[in-house]
Amino acid sequence: MTVSWRWLAPDPPRRVPNERAWNVALRTLHLMAFGILLGGYFWGVEVDQLGPAFGITAATGASLMALELYKSFQWLFLGKGLMVLAKLVLLGVAPFAGEVRLAVLLSVVALASVGAHMPSRYRHYSILLRRVLSQESTTRA
Repeated sequence: MTVSWRWLAPDPPRRVPNERAWNVALRTLHLMAFGILLGGYFWGVEVDQLGPAFGITAATGASLMALELYKSFQWLFLGKGLMVLAKLVLLGVAPFAGEVRLAVLLSVVALASVGAHMPSRYRHYSILLRRVLSQESTTRA
């Protein structure tokens, strides 16, 4: 079975019913859980006790990505998608980071903040198309 690029990256992107509500709810849970996880590492909480926070962080992060990818896989190649991929690389390194794990997790927060607030000319820049895509063609409220 061959999957066409038009199916993966429709123009315009697919719509998600109640997308804004889903996004706000998932992002809120994601931030709460990651805050607990980060605080746990900062305060030296046993890793076993942080399991639920890690699980919720991973599940909500995956759900947020799934929302974006359902709309269009083009998201992966935009500045905002690349920032998420960079965060995932850092999170993949974190379990092996030993004494610098907290620094790695703080770097994830920094990337998240920069990625969420960088100018739209960077957030919506497509490395595939080598141009800024209009916000309407990459997201819908």
